[in-house]
Amino acid sequence: MPRSLDSLLEDVRSCTHCARHLPMGPRPIVRATSSVKLMIVGQAPGRRVHETGIPWNDPSGDRLRAWMQLDRDQFYDERRIAIIPAGFCYPGTGSAGDLPPRPECAPKWHPQVVPMLPKLQIALLVGRYAQAYYLGRARRATLTETVRAWRDYLPHFLPMPHPSPRNRMWLTRNPWFVEDVLPFLRFVVNRTVLE
Repeated sequence: MPRSLDSLLEDVRSCTHCARHLPMGPRPIVRATSSVKLMIVGQAPGRRVHETGIPWNDPSGDRLRAWMQLDRDQFYDERRIAIIPAGFCYPGTGSAGDLPPRPECAPKWHPQVVPMLPKLQIALLVGRYAQAYYLGRARRATLTETVRAWRDYLPHFLPMPHPSPRNRMWLTRNPWFVEDVLPFLRFVVNRTVLE
């Protein structure tokens, strides 16, 4: 009998594959239903997300919702948006912020989860780890170059910078993102989430 998405997500949420590397223990964060048309692939949950179990429940999430022009109810409607990070668990903190997502996570789970989203039209690739996994050799040398080449990855992917408040300088240096990419992002959101 074919496996259901609900059964697969139960397995993801109970995963302990890299528990020994996680300072706060495993707490996989993932949201999806088979009806979604848009998927957000971020990096990995931060400490606050780990503690609350709610993805993008932090200042980065506030900015991402503003970019998408969605309120919290719209953003967290699992029937409309899948939230599937490159790493499902909080990886801990290093000297320059949160550590990278665990490298085992995306290859273990994404190939199982994504095919179970039959209506998926586009994935927002938020940050370099999501872009590295999904774009592979097609990504450019830097995140800035990859995001600047966003049209090259359509219709399946839209690469974006991370919306962290720490990236204010990046946004200041790259006004084309707000002028060119955000209007297209909002068009995509209207077409896939709000229609």
